Amino acid sequence: MDIPAAAGTRVDTSGHPFGIILKLATPTMIAMLSQSIVNEVDIVFFANLPSPESSNGQAALAPSLIALWAFGGSLSAISVGTQALTARRFAEGKKHDAGGVLTNAAFFALAAGAIFTIVGYLLLSPLMHVMLRKHPEAAVYAIDYSRYRFLGIASMAMTFAFKAFFDGLGKTRVHMVSAVAMNVVNIGLCFLLIFGKLGFPRMGPAGAGLAALISTWVGLAIMIGYGFQKETRAFGWLDRSKISWPLTWQILRLAIPGGIATMAVMGGFGFFLFVVGRLDEHATTVSGEAVNNAATMTVIGVLKLTFTACLAFGTATATLVSQSLGEKDGEKAAKFGWASVRLGLIIFGILGLFEGVFFTPQILRFFSHSEAVQQAALMPMRLMGITTPVIAVAMILTQALFGAGNNRYVMIVELILHFTCLMPLAWLFGITLKGGLPGIWASVIVYALGLAAAMAWKFASGTWKTIKI
Repeated sequence: MDIPAAAGTRVDTSGHPFGIILKLATPTMIAMLSQSIVNEVDIVFFANLPSPESSNGQAALAPSLIALWAFGGSLSAISVGTQALTARRFAEGKKHDAGGVLTNAAFFALAAGAIFTIVGYLLLSPLMHVMLRKHPEAAVYAIDYSRYRFLGIASMAMTFAFKAFFDGLGKTRVHMVSAVAMNVVNIGLCFLLIFGKLGFPRMGPAGAGLAALISTWVGLAIMIGYGFQKETRAFGWLDRSKISWPLTWQILRLAIPGGIATMAVMGGFGFFLFVVGRLDEHATTVSGEAVNNAATMTVIGVLKLTFTACLAFGTATATLVSQSLGEKDGEKAAKFGWASVRLGLIIFGILGLFEGVFFTPQILRFFSHSEAVQQAALMPMRLMGITTPVIAVAMILTQALFGAGNNRYVMIVELILHFTCLMPLAWLFGITLKGGLPGIWASVIVYALGLAAAMAWKFASGTWKTIKI
């Protein structure tokens, strides 16, 4: 029998929408920034390796992370269905049903994670050699690094399942604690394993992969620890009888479009990196550096911190939209969605100016010690900094529609934009029209404008308010 959610256990939505969103988004932002730093730390540490190990190590990161997210990220899309269903059931007063969502999501993540790891291992070597075919040294680093990261796919997916459950309840602080602890472990292990300090072997870029692997399992252990607290056990998520294929399928029905969208994103940016690699085939490099690939990874590394913060606002918005729809109040859901957009425009508009106008050279010098890489990354970084508020709108409303259960629409838009916009325009602007690296990055601006417009149109239509999940 379900236990009605006690008064006050749902998110307190009294007060100004900005304050409510910030209260939910701030712990999520800290958590996701901390988690994202797991990868950014690699860029910074690699910058302190001798050349060309430094630039080749950085160039290896982008295809490695694309491969990781193509497998682990698509599986982690289970969080989309988990958060939406948890928030809905909790807002409806069906506490044990909300717990059953976690039971099935965690079990599926563990089982599917093992399968994805095996498949990923089989495809890893040929995939890296294709993506870095003109840079065999970077391909070797990518393979060594990715083999460790792929062993963390199951922990990655399970962490996302637990995170989505707690986020759906409005308990965003849980993942913040886990992510910060995970980041501390990763930084320490990276220092020891990349450079071989305190008697540890010098593993170079592969050491960063091992450090990330260990830290992801540490983070999951902390999340599970929160799951064993009395308040969380009351949801009955530990009851194995709750494992149900119909419920798992209900979660997957929401998650699969998100997973396909993730695959489209990774495929699109995989081709994007292929085009960047074509520039390096003909460019004059210094000491064997893959300058354009390294510059692109540097820009991605900087912007990923910003986009992670955008995603945190989107996650908070998804919770508020889901719980509002669970309370049968579509207007309140819309109010929170647009409030989050306005807040995102202010915050990320200012941040984009810092990144793209005021402090661009200083930021790039921090992430790369190569003058050639800094110079190549300067214009793309400026372009993307100015576009940051547009990207914020796109990401916030994408997550809001996920929270409403309108996942299929998001999937279709992502597929269309990646295969008819981002990919062909990257080649057209960068290679055909000889725009070089700035031209390739200009395709991202067109893609971001299209995504923001499509998400804003759908959210404004209000058709998502009647979706039942």
